[in-house]
Amino acid sequence: MPHVVNTDQEQAWNGPEGAHWARHQDRWNAVNEGFNEPLLDAVGITPDDRVLDIGCGSGQTTRLAARRAPRGHAVGLDLSAPMLAEGRARAQREGIGNVSFTQGDAQVHPFEAAAFDAAISRFGVMFFADPVTAFGNIRRALRPGGRLAFVCPSDAGRNGWVTAMASLRHILPVGDFGRPGLPGMFSLAAPERVADVLGAAGFTGVAVHEAQSDGVWGHGAEDAAEFLLRTGPGRHLLEQVDASARARARRTLTDHLRDHVAADGTVRLRSTTWLVTADG
Repeated sequence: MPHVVNTDQEQAWNGPEGAHWARHQDRWNAVNEGFNEPLLDAVGITPDDRVLDIGCGSGQTTRLAARRAPRGHAVGLDLSAPMLAEGRARAQREGIGNVSFTQGDAQVHPFEAAAFDAAISRFGVMFFADPVTAFGNIRRALRPGGRLAFVCPSDAGRNGWVTAMASLRHILPVGDFGRPGLPGMFSLAAPERVADVLGAAGFTGVAVHEAQSDGVWGHGAEDAAEFLLRTGPGRHLLEQVDASARARARRTLTDHLRDHVAADGTVRLRSTTWLVTADG
């Protein structure tokens, strides 16, 4: 493992959580892939570009970036060995030769200076232990005038999966889902925080726009409820209660999700995010 300073995240994403995401990458892509095209369009990848994908996970966005840069190259960086292995396997099966994956911590990874034309991230930049340092390192990896675009969650209450989990407050010890400014999923939920961090890291021309997508969380309410409860937050909550409470939580969550079943039988929950762009 290369040098890492964000050790808590390194342990999480190389443990059960990383294995879960790698094993269920298709399901997680169904949740999040509605942001792929807006993200890639925003950064404006050209056929010759060298693209860096931060927190790439199992690499769907990395592979899509590589397809947009057939004469260039896309590099996916992530802490999670299980997810990177899935990304490499997918790229090989899809015959994408201009893509590679690297395990590393964006805060301290020794990027070659000015090695990339563009940097992207789909929900991979909220967990930095020191976001100013991490974004500064990413900026140095971009050529002068290079482009940054990423998607991060906005306010927790505007995301359907949070509302779904909050329906269990009377059964499970559901606390806050994070406050803006603190490391975690919603660390960049405040637009002024985004602007402050990127400005301190040396980026200019920062723009923050709202983007929404109705992600697919499962096929039928029971399936979606089980999937939600097998995520990291769901498992953590269930481990703190007895079997009776776990059963009640499953029933309650299933009932909540019945209101979100679409005509095709899928459960769709809206995610509200910030689509952020900046110049390096």
